[in-house]
Amino acid sequence: MNPLRRSFLKLLGAATLSVPAEAFAQPIRILPDGDALKPAPVAGQTSSDLQRMLAGLVPGSAMTQDALAAIWLQAPEGASRATTQIVTLDEARAAAALTVTERAQASVPELIADNRGTSYVLLLAGEILIGGKQNRVLREDLLLPPLSGPRNVGVYCVEQGRWNEGRKDFESRSSVVQPSVRSEVMGKAPQSRIWSGVAAASRDLRAPSPTGSYQAIYDKPEVRAHLDAATRRLDPAGVPRARGAAIFVGPRLAGIDAFDSPDLFAREWPKLLRAYALDAYGSVGGWDETGARKRVESVLRGADRVEGGLRGNAGVGQLFEFGVERSRGAALLFEGAVVHLAIL
Repeated sequence: MNPLRRSFLKLLGAATLSVPAEAFAQPIRILPDGDALKPAPVAGQTSSDLQRMLAGLVPGSAMTQDALAAIWLQAPEGASRATTQIVTLDEARAAAALTVTERAQASVPELIADNRGTSYVLLLAGEILIGGKQNRVLREDLLLPPLSGPRNVGVYCVEQGRWNEGRKDFESRSSVVQPSVRSEVMGKAPQSRIWSGVAAASRDLRAPSPTGSYQAIYDKPEVRAHLDAATRRLDPAGVPRARGAAIFVGPRLAGIDAFDSPDLFAREWPKLLRAYALDAYGSVGGWDETGARKRVESVLRGADRVEGGLRGNAGVGQLFEFGVERSRGAALLFEGAVVHLAIL
């Protein structure tokens, strides 16, 4: 071997040895920034899927628990549809099918969600995630497809006084921020507004936390007892074909939630009810059923003809976002159906 070739091979060998072994491992998937997954909405749109859903919702019987009242939204007799197999955030976490973690370079407004299961996973705007460097709340509804791979998901902080890792991943305790805060979340408010909402809720319910954690409200024994009573009383199990509910706190419409199927509504309802019940904690009555029914019918009629913005997000399907009678609305659309409708 001539001297020049021998020198070249020595240099090549040295360079190869200097490359870390990790470079030959499975390639790292580089996730784009969250803004790349949130295209600008197309404004001035209507949604035939939402119109079809609203045409199939009938305000039915009502139930009350102290200052809290529910008017059930039922599907007409004989109405049925084959739905996509969807599991909730809590169900997916319990089955170890869903992981939620901090980004490699942790940041307040984004986490990484990965659905490793074979069903779609529904994440709702306002659901609280416990863990990581601080507790977060989901910004918008997401439907993660089976075997989704890691996806950037938008979040807000609901624990202002902590930025250290308690646990590497995030868990769910079936808790959702109350409607007043969830409406701000849906409206893409600045982070400071969310912190203000958390602080106000902590003061109103007398549930202080050293780190400003919203979850501390749910952990207060007196609040838990109030929520348990509401959950026992406002149970749609005996309401045929219930797909949603309009919830009132006294005379005020606190919000409307409806789903594509009675089964999905029944599984998501308890945590949404507890969030509504937080708004009713310590409140007095004032329920007027006749006036409440007129209000619900007016809002549903308005939503039926509303124009809004349509956009995709980190999941599958599209979000149709709109305003109706001073309330914010969002409908998660997928395969010709409204998976979830929220009006707050």
